[in-house]
Amino acid sequence: MTLALTFCLRRLPSLSLEEFQRYWLEHHAPLVRSHLPALRAVRYAQWHALPVDPATLGLSRVRAAPEPFDGMAQLWWESREAFDASMKEPAAREAGRILLEDERRFIDLARSPIWINRGHVFEP
Repeated sequence: MTLALTFCLRRLPSLSLEEFQRYWLEHHAPLVRSHLPALRAVRYAQWHALPVDPATLGLSRVRAAPEPFDGMAQLWWESREAFDASMKEPAAREAGRILLEDERRFIDLARSPIWINRGHVFEP
């Protein structure tokens, strides 16, 4: 079973969506990628929100949804055991410290939920 860490991101109020996404893609992504071996993660993905358009507004209105996130990130591990083992390693803890330090530069952490999960994929 694959395990994922999902992080729904909201940008710092001082950043435009474009500034946030540029920093996230051009600076933070290479930083995360460089730490994947220490974290024992097998995959990292970013999902960038598109500028709000009529379709998004309509979908949100129909569902009475809260404001959309600016993006979503996911890290994957092969199993819960692999994740748990990595979190005990000093190199993984140091990688986490470095990544959190960088996240404080562009993410509103207090408004950005994060959780561990497993997915179910359904394809045609």
